[in-house]
Amino acid sequence: MNVRPVFACVSLIAGTLVALSGTTAVSSAAAGTVLYVSPRGTDSAAGTQSAPTTLTSAISRITAGGTIYLRGGTYNYSSTVTVPAGKDGTSGGRTTLSAYPGETPVLDFSAQSESSSNRGIQLNANYWHLYGLTVEHAGDNGIYVGGSNNVVERTVTAYNRDTGLQLGRIASTTPSSQWPSNNLVVSSESHDNADSDGEDADGFAAKLTTGTGNVFRYDVSHNNIDDGWDLFTKTDTGAIGPVTIEYSLSYDNGTLSDGSQNGNGDRNGYKLGGDDIAVNHVVQHNIAYHNGHHGFTYNSNPGTMAVTGNASIDNAQRNFSFDAGTSVFRGNTSCRFSVSGSNDKTVGGADSSNQFWTGTNGSRCSSYSGALGWSFASDGKLAVTFGGKVVTP
Repeated sequence: MNVRPVFACVSLIAGTLVALSGTTAVSSAAAGTVLYVSPRGTDSAAGTQSAPTTLTSAISRITAGGTIYLRGGTYNYSSTVTVPAGKDGTSGGRTTLSAYPGETPVLDFSAQSESSSNRGIQLNANYWHLYGLTVEHAGDNGIYVGGSNNVVERTVTAYNRDTGLQLGRIASTTPSSQWPSNNLVVSSESHDNADSDGEDADGFAAKLTTGTGNVFRYDVSHNNIDDGWDLFTKTDTGAIGPVTIEYSLSYDNGTLSDGSQNGNGDRNGYKLGGDDIAVNHVVQHNIAYHNGHHGFTYNSNPGTMAVTGNASIDNAQRNFSFDAGTSVFRGNTSCRFSVSGSNDKTVGGADSSNQFWTGTNGSRCSSYSGALGWSFASDGKLAVTFGGKVVTP
């Protein structure tokens, strides 16, 4: 397959106030404690700029609505860093864990072995804001969110041994009423996550045990061994809450950046279900490009999903694959240039506003030819280009 070059540019703007469609994400210091952390910090240090502390110590000491600043550099960990349940911010002021303005903290968990107990950051509290962190090489998920009403912004999760950023219940005993809800993952990137079996490590996931109101916006998932997004459900845990994925990009999933693949991987751009359980997700204004299986797939979700304004280009099999259900399709575009594949299948309500691929390209496909590029604007919005021209599906 001919893979077009991809160029990414990410700018961090810690220290700003960002309004995100009803959710206010504050990365400046809120009223409350301000603590500083550096790779050279010590547990007993005051947590000032001149005497920085450690991340685990800062988490234990921070007050609701306060801010922890991580100075730039590499932080080496061998065990999970947990924000415990009950260490909550408030609805009026999230507790913030942020990169220091203009610096990039890298949390490296390479010392961990591959194991489901070896996550990187585990956010079990409510009303937190994670900003500007890179989390890599964890033995399981890079970032795992078990709490609710959190904002995860401008993070990079890469080279972890399970899904880069995943939402799910805190423990097997957590009742469904306490599954993570109303979390926003925004302007974040997840790539090159790969487990040894090749069938679990996605870029982003809200699967198995998540509540309602979770949103992914302006995110980019690429070169993960399994899927770009996974919203899998299974019989023993039942339906999850509807998830919204919008204004996001998924490309080259199923193939790592070094070209490696694993035959066990599902390799979809957006995998939207499992085990014939109906969940009415909202999937709008996203792009799937050059993934190793389908671009968008219902994956046996027979629900009524709203699939609106998406573009799917040169995925290996179908660009859109919905074999059952009552989903509603409006304004979607499907194109093929250098990759042959199967005709789209969209069982449900599809009208003439869509241009699906059935052997030929529609008129809108001229906008999606040429090399793929992407960047985050200063306000966090994702800009995607084909042939150097911005596209807005």
